[in-house]
Amino acid sequence: MDLKMMIDSLYEIGLTDEQKRTARKLYDMGQNAELIRYLKKCRCGLIDEMHESQRKVDRMDYLIRKAEKETV
Repeated sequence: MDLKMMIDSLYEIGLTDEQKRTARKLYDMGQNAELIRYLKKCRCGLIDEMHESQRKVDRMDYLIRKAEKETV
């Protein structure tokens, strides 16, 4: 898959329309170093979201264990 196709698929991996437009603009302008920096920044945002989701799952697991102990 070439870079252009990957840029087109950014929405599928969780980037907003604005982020996708910014990445596309950087690609079209040939600013590859800036594009890489921007994509890394977007990646960090996705990782932050993943960590927040993991915290929610951990809290849910705690509640499940607590409820299981109370029913025994």
